[in-house]
Amino acid sequence: MTFVKWFHEIRLGDVPRVGGKTASLGELYGELGAAGVRVPNGFAITADAYRGLLERDGLRDRLAAILKGVTGEDVTALAAAGAELRRLVESAPLPLGLEEEVTSGYRVLGREYGSGHLAVAVRSSATAEDLPQASFAGQHESYLGVRGEAALLTACRRCFASIFTDRAIVYRIQNRFEHLSVALSIAVQKMVACDRGSSGVMFTLDPDSGFPNVVLVNAAFGLGEAIVQGQLDPDEFWIFKPTLRTGHHALLKRKIARKTWKLVMGAGGQTERAPVPAEVQRSASLSDQEALELGRFAVAIEEHYSRKAGHAVPMDIEWAKDADDGRLYILPARPETVHTAARRAVLEIYSLRPGGLRDRLVPRGPHLPRRHRQP
Repeated sequence: MTFVKWFHEIRLGDVPRVGGKTASLGELYGELGAAGVRVPNGFAITADAYRGLLERDGLRDRLAAILKGVTGEDVTALAAAGAELRRLVESAPLPLGLEEEVTSGYRVLGREYGSGHLAVAVRSSATAEDLPQASFAGQHESYLGVRGEAALLTACRRCFASIFTDRAIVYRIQNRFEHLSVALSIAVQKMVACDRGSSGVMFTLDPDSGFPNVVLVNAAFGLGEAIVQGQLDPDEFWIFKPTLRTGHHALLKRKIARKTWKLVMGAGGQTERAPVPAEVQRSASLSDQEALELGRFAVAIEEHYSRKAGHAVPMDIEWAKDADDGRLYILPARPETVHTAARRAVLEIYSLRPGGLRDRLVPRGPHLPRRHRQP
């Protein structure tokens, strides 16, 4: 195999070949199965395939000529250039041998899961993704519930083309990435039947304050993209990591949101909204025990990444519950990028002297309130 690498062959060091998202999937699949962390199997289409695509029929030169005039300041010109770039990539002939490798991999994966028409998730993964100085999360396209060899190849072409979404073009300009130096890999992974189950994201710290001793699990019915994109208010489960590590019940609190709709796979392969029956709108999308199991997964993943890095690495993890087997699975995981080790919540305590309301409103000289800072 020249262009296809299976998850068990991939580790974090393979980011230049498969991108951050797929390298993480391989790391999780190969290293954390013994810890009970379940990851659906799959394979990567390496960045070599994308680079090979650019070298056929002078495509690289044609793309470079269009990109040369794109500054990102003229929105209309950006949209026109992006559309032409995507058209050129999507219609370009695939590198020799790629189609056979991808369809062969799809058949092998189908046999593993006992299906000749297996539904897969097809996810873009940029080779500069999840680096400390850059995050391409959400800029390139992914396709869910893809069935059949022809549909898979179409989804792969669209993933390659999505390296030229308007948002990705502007991001590279702003962060001074050379457009054609960033390549794109694709992860093809067995689809979890969560549109009939539940899914979401979890963080191994409090995403608001940066407090490191909790896992926050966000959950909702249906596909997790609705949560990732902030389209609905999810259920929340707060788990205290020190207690969880001792094997005790560690659920600090839960907040069950009213969920009037969910995201599901439509008949045409596109995601669409579906109503949640009134009688279950206020029901929890996860049980407490399931939330705790996800918490254990999250702690194991964070500890593994932290050992590899030599320092604490808080994680942002996608998960899904399969409606067919009732099990919880881990999907893409990445280092959490909103908070850094230097950012901490600060508790400010003010002490007022007698009659201090007037002094607080009109502070003068020695009558200023005393301010204490505590990390």
